[in-house]
Amino acid sequence: MMAPEPGRHATLAQAEEWGAALALLPIAATLAFYALPASFQEQKLVLFIPQILAYLTFGFWAAHNRNIISRLGLEKGNVRNGLRWGLLTGLLLGCLNSFVILSVYPHLGYDISFLKTTPHGRLPLLVMIPWFICGIALFVELNFRGFLLGRLAALESGLWRSGLARRLSPIAIITCALIFAFDPFMVNTFHHLHWIALWDGLIWGIIYLRTRNLYITICAHAVEVIVMYSAVRTAIG
Repeated sequence: MMAPEPGRHATLAQAEEWGAALALLPIAATLAFYALPASFQEQKLVLFIPQILAYLTFGFWAAHNRNIISRLGLEKGNVRNGLRWGLLTGLLLGCLNSFVILSVYPHLGYDISFLKTTPHGRLPLLVMIPWFICGIALFVELNFRGFLLGRLAALESGLWRSGLARRLSPIAIITCALIFAFDPFMVNTFHHLHWIALWDGLIWGIIYLRTRNLYITICAHAVEVIVMYSAVRTAIG
């Protein structure tokens, strides 16, 4: 399957950018969380500190740079390809991850019944699909792929002589995927299932840096979660 070609502003996020290093702050906050005593880690507000800091730094970065829409990969011309490739990616990952959650994890002896008691499991179906899931996908992708990954890639671009390595930014992709999978709220809510977010983060990260089209990952994220949520809710009630 061939990915769509990057838009004409594909390299803009790495050109004349101010404050890319701000992305290191929420990463440091996530690492610091796991150094805290268990009693602090259990506090709800503490769970959200890395995400709160990420959105604050995102806003500060956006206020001090121009062409934010282009830097994030949200140009109007990206919408059509974004929806098409995002739908396909989301369906494939949604089916794969549903199989892993409903078949592989229980086969390995893991309990998945706790999903009924998560905040997502308690919300009414018509609230989750599509409104809440699409809202989460939008803000999470703006944060993790658009801001964090994009800024890490901008920082990393000067490390490589190879054009391919500069475009793919492997350190940025791996770092962002790990921070995404080990987000404190993610781990606290989904327990052992949080590992699924690791390969999601790697795939979405590669797609984003290859295409510079954030609509793909937003759509893929939303469709994937809708598929998984529907499958799991049907299976476990």
